[in-house]
Amino acid sequence: MNHNDISSLTIDGTEGYSPFIYKRRRSIEVNIGDTPIGENNPIRIQSMASVSTMDTDEAVEQAQRVIDAGADYLRFTAQGVKEANNLGIIRERLTGKGYKTPLVADIHFNPKAADAALDSVEKVRINPGNYVDTKYAVPKTWDDTEFTEMNKVVQERFGEFVEKAKKLKRAIRIGVNHGSLSERMMARYGDSPRGMVESCLEYLRVCLDHDFKDIVISMKSSNTIVMTQAVRLLVKTLEEQRLPAFPLHLGVTEAGEGEDGRIKSAVGIGSLLADGLGDTIRVSLSEDPEFEIPVAIKLRDYIVEREKQLPLTEVLPTAHEYELYKQNARKDTFCIKGLIGGNALPVVISTKATEEQIKEWEMKPDLTLHKGEYRTTNGTNMGDVRFVEADYLTLTEELEHEIKSHPNTVVILNTFGINPVAEWRLGFTWLRKKGIKAPIILKKVYDEQDLSSFRLECAADVGSILLDGWSNGLMISAPSLPENKVVATMYGILQASRLRMSKTEFISCPSCGRTLYNIQETIGKIKAATSHLKGLKIGIMGCIVNGPGEMADADYGYVGSGPGKIDLYKQQEKVRKGIPQEEAVEQLVNLIKENGDWQEPS
Repeated sequence: MNHNDISSLTIDGTEGYSPFIYKRRRSIEVNIGDTPIGENNPIRIQSMASVSTMDTDEAVEQAQRVIDAGADYLRFTAQGVKEANNLGIIRERLTGKGYKTPLVADIHFNPKAADAALDSVEKVRINPGNYVDTKYAVPKTWDDTEFTEMNKVVQERFGEFVEKAKKLKRAIRIGVNHGSLSERMMARYGDSPRGMVESCLEYLRVCLDHDFKDIVISMKSSNTIVMTQAVRLLVKTLEEQRLPAFPLHLGVTEAGEGEDGRIKSAVGIGSLLADGLGDTIRVSLSEDPEFEIPVAIKLRDYIVEREKQLPLTEVLPTAHEYELYKQNARKDTFCIKGLIGGNALPVVISTKATEEQIKEWEMKPDLTLHKGEYRTTNGTNMGDVRFVEADYLTLTEELEHEIKSHPNTVVILNTFGINPVAEWRLGFTWLRKKGIKAPIILKKVYDEQDLSSFRLECAADVGSILLDGWSNGLMISAPSLPENKVVATMYGILQASRLRMSKTEFISCPSCGRTLYNIQETIGKIKAATSHLKGLKIGIMGCIVNGPGEMADADYGYVGSGPGKIDLYKQQEKVRKGIPQEEAVEQLVNLIKENGDWQEPS
């Protein structure tokens, strides 16, 4: 995938924006039932029901659990008109029980279902990739005439929908998914953040033509790099074209479950929240939806705490300076001993591990710090390498001279405040402004005693910097937590940032009413069979809506194609179709073996 078209994309997005101060982007207020979003409203939390929309009793009971957990909005899938109509019954039942939380209908492929949903719930999500566009068995070339003709179809059909939403005072989410971009947009703009933004703008202009502004926008992908770049590019484009600052819905699709799902979500969502972007968030986990809510609340509260912090220094660098100095920052450093810096993989450094402990660990650090001495765990002699620790307050001319006078210096950049992202950025900018290209390691000590909270906080902080393009390694510690879990978290963050594969990656969607099998149970079976395949990416998708697209860079895919039926993919090619579910995991393993990617568990 090529992202070169936005390699110089700024992180700007707020009037008076500075990468060194936390400040929320001021979006316009959008009415969603009696729970508005944007402007001065808090960052809203939401989830999506996993039960069938036609099972009214189960839907109401699950909605109560999710709302009681703290959700501000709850989404249900509406595959057809009957599901959309049943949302009205669910709405009535919940209202009768005293629950006024706005409900959202999730629509794919079916404009008639979208129309019906407007009569039932407070907000309707449509996907520009499949609202009226269709994919063809033989891909079209889409010349200008054909592209324009389909645009007219969008204007007419979506325009009717917008007029009805306007009349009923409903809100609309224009929800762009990287995995389901239309063939037409991909042909013109590529499978890229630019294609995602242009897909959104086409539908957004229809809304504005009808003087309709109760709009929320999302740019989602299972790839944290694509997701964050698409959101930033959208914000930049709205500003450049002088369009309203519509509220943003943030989420990493198909993030997975457990530790990996939480880390991946925190990297993508947290890095945007840290720059003040985002008005509502959904942490998409392959778990029951009520378990998503505490994760989202924790992530939000951790970031917005930074509103209390005053500017870190009297004279801050400008956003332009930061953008200038961050370009290719990670690779544009000296490489020392072939291990740290340059094109070398980011390293993981443990501050507590002993040699005896490491022998028992599945994931071993690259280096350890023991009695002031840095040692590699693979026997590499660090020789005359010097490790110099500093933070943004201790970067002085004397330190500049010390670093420059020794060619084999690694800078350990520490942080102590409530906004580590800003402090690290100040340090990076100062070092690069001084012409220092020594490798830089991120250091932070977390006081958290809860492992899950530590993972979220660390992933949000470190992920922000990694996605910026900085840092040649991590040196994170949490004295109250097991060191092997801390080391595993560092590796997990690097993998979620697409920088270093250290284990099997599972790209799995959260269950919803479209899911054609028990996805949580299936994930467990697939993990049990394949989790030892280091570096392999496996997509586990409930249905075809986003499945084949979101797992586009996966090595293998497992996709629900019908009740009790599974399709298997090798990369983007469907290679086995309609397999009975009870045989599918075994056949997935056989497919991996046939293609030479299998290893026996050690």
